[in-house]
Amino acid sequence: MIKKIFVTFVAVTFVYLCSYCIFRQKNTQIWEVNNKPYVIFPKDNLVLYYLYRPLSIIDSKMTGIGIHIGPHR
Repeated sequence: MIKKIFVTFVAVTFVYLCSYCIFRQKNTQIWEVNNKPYVIFPKDNLVLYYLYRPLSIIDSKMTGIGIHIGPHR
């Protein structure tokens, strides 16, 4: 029983990490003002922002990438 729970937890965590990596690759833009990359979260779908917020904070601290909701203006 414990092994099943552990394997399920590892699988869900792996899918979560992989989905963030795919989201990050598809939604990274370089802002021309400072030539810094940003992960752009959709303004109309804040669920993604809150879902990936823990990973985006870790990603930002490790890689220096910025986080932004909606496009830069």
